[in-house]
Amino acid sequence: MKKKNKKEITRKLIFKDGSRVPTGIPGFDALIQGGFPRNSNILIAGIPGTGKSIFGMQFLYNGTTLYNEKGLYVTFEQKREDVIKQAKQFGWDFEDLEKRGKLRIMNIPINKINDRTANDIRIIIIKERVKRVVIDSLSTLVVNAPLYMKITDIPLYKFLTDKIVLSQPIIGDFFVKKFIYEFVDTLKGFNCTSLLIGEAPQNAEYLTRDTISEFICDGVIVINFESLGGNYSRSLIIRKMRQTKNDEDVHPVEISSKGIVVHKIE
Repeated sequence: MKKKNKKEITRKLIFKDGSRVPTGIPGFDALIQGGFPRNSNILIAGIPGTGKSIFGMQFLYNGTTLYNEKGLYVTFEQKREDVIKQAKQFGWDFEDLEKRGKLRIMNIPINKINDRTANDIRIIIIKERVKRVVIDSLSTLVVNAPLYMKITDIPLYKFLTDKIVLSQPIIGDFFVKKFIYEFVDTLKGFNCTSLLIGEAPQNAEYLTRDTISEFICDGVIVINFESLGGNYSRSLIIRKMRQTKNDEDVHPVEISSKGIVVHKIE
């Protein structure tokens, strides 16, 4: 009888106690010891067209069909019909999953984003017992965060305005960081595992436009357009993953007819 090694035993224990949430994405879960830590918040960062939304959809689809976990896809940019259409390209019938109560697509138009948005999402998660959430995207929240917040939300507002003049860039930056911090922090209390999609600016020192989500999220995955000399034009790297020993190499990414596949470096 073949003796099981320590790594195999550890992986089985991880799945048995429910502390891991596997994505089901080929080649990915092995990079993070079998899956995301349960109830963690993971940032998926990258420039447009790298496959961030596809990663999120695949995470939800596999969750409902392979692991019996209800999913919620929150989009601020796409209409519900567009999300369903995009998912169908990979054979994922989101419309059918909605009808069976396995998945919910929540479209929140830009002009409807406000200080109650996080609580609206919370109500759906609790009511429908959602275990997997995708927020698409934080970048849209960044653009709209300063539009409804009050200047009196700034700590020591009276003291500051008595002493100095606050410029619009300073105020706007404060509002953005405050809103994103509170939004992500609120998600941590929802008893679900969340993927937050963020757009990465070109040639910048920060991974995302909000400049703060990469620090407050439990994990950060970056998808780039980066040829590694083979047949793939995209690559993936796990920048951090709390409570996990993660692979630190750059891996080729393929967007196949069935979704994302993460390959090993040959």
